[in-house]
Amino acid sequence: MAGEWSMATFADGPLEIIDGDRGTNYPKQQDFAQNGHCLFLNAGNVTAGGFNFSDCAFISAEKDSALRKGKLQRNDIVLTTRGTVGNVAYFDESVQFEHIRINSGMVIFRTQPEKLRPRFLYLFLRSLLFQSQVEVLRTGSAQPQLPIRDIDRIEIPIPPPEEQDAIAHILGTLDDKIELNRRMSETLEGMARALFKSWFVDFEPVRAKAEGRDPGLPGRGGFETRPYADLFPDSFEDSELGEIPRGWEVKALDEIARFVNGLALQKYPPNGERSLPVIKIAQLRAGATDNADRASADLDPAYIVEDGDILFSWSGSLECVLWAGGLGALNQHLFKVTSDQYPKWLCYLGVHHHLAHFRHIAAGKATTMGHIQRHHLSDAKLAIPSPASLDAMDVVLTPVIESTWRRSVESRTLAGLRDALLPRLISGELRVKDAERFLEARGL
Repeated sequence: MAGEWSMATFADGPLEIIDGDRGTNYPKQQDFAQNGHCLFLNAGNVTAGGFNFSDCAFISAEKDSALRKGKLQRNDIVLTTRGTVGNVAYFDESVQFEHIRINSGMVIFRTQPEKLRPRFLYLFLRSLLFQSQVEVLRTGSAQPQLPIRDIDRIEIPIPPPEEQDAIAHILGTLDDKIELNRRMSETLEGMARALFKSWFVDFEPVRAKAEGRDPGLPGRGGFETRPYADLFPDSFEDSELGEIPRGWEVKALDEIARFVNGLALQKYPPNGERSLPVIKIAQLRAGATDNADRASADLDPAYIVEDGDILFSWSGSLECVLWAGGLGALNQHLFKVTSDQYPKWLCYLGVHHHLAHFRHIAAGKATTMGHIQRHHLSDAKLAIPSPASLDAMDVVLTPVIESTWRRSVESRTLAGLRDALLPRLISGELRVKDAERFLEARGL
């Protein structure tokens, strides 16, 4: 171990382990609501990627005050100890909720910050050094558990506080870049969807011109000085969709794009060392292929997925994404959406325009796994302008859409770099100065 570093067990280290209240005041089903004073964490709120607040349960202020334990303070860290054991989340200032309690399947770590920085502990809890110890101590198969008495036995390396800060800064820089990419991707996709809705759904520039108003569209720039408003007519005509811009035509999604259904990849097992991760609905939702099944790499190229491909799950959880999880094999229940004639953004945003309707159809299926059928793609229509207009629109929308998935690919690379540095920095194998030089050489 590097000089000035020490080792401690969690029982002897500068931290407190706090479990949830299991007493008679523990909330019952009728105590939970969709809104309330205090967020009561459930297993789905603490994931491998940190907090997830897509499905929240709340308790009243009165119920909150009746509980004795398990209330989070800022800079506390939550660890899941039952079911999916080992997920970690950090309650820092970025979390929007003020009042949070844990359920009985979690514990809280609260450090003595002058000796053990909370962010350093959070990084340690995400490292292989911690997770490998959890793997040994975890008990049960149907319902895995990690009791506090066993957590007490886990060992943690503790460098001097200033070195803890430096390690957190290095790894935090990578996390900050990943988070910036995520936010930028969300912003750019929001811009692309807003433009698509304005141009292809609400036809706002056409309505403005028809009413004699300025559409408010800029010039195209470069050698093309005409305004974008020239791409749009100043009147409408009737169609099966109702009124559409004059000169545009109505096309179905399956006329615009080719929807390639994936294979039953259990029939294509790995062939020696040549294999690909299988992209199923779970991988689609996670955006990654960690722990995925493997399939032969000797597939028709139509069934091989690359970064930037459009993937659309047509059963179960209907999602449409620009894939950024690396090379993989397309499993059944997923479409790869391609087109030789129309731009990627039109295919992607066109599917998203109809996605809510597709989900409604799937939800109405009297089966355990709702889905849509091919004819639903034929029934889903869009108004399409001339090829020349599409080419001009492409100059605006392609860079926006391309940037979203390329940022996600960059973040995947940064996450891999972070995960490689993490155990070496946490253990003292790699010193801070060496890590700084390593990142500087890569422009980070």
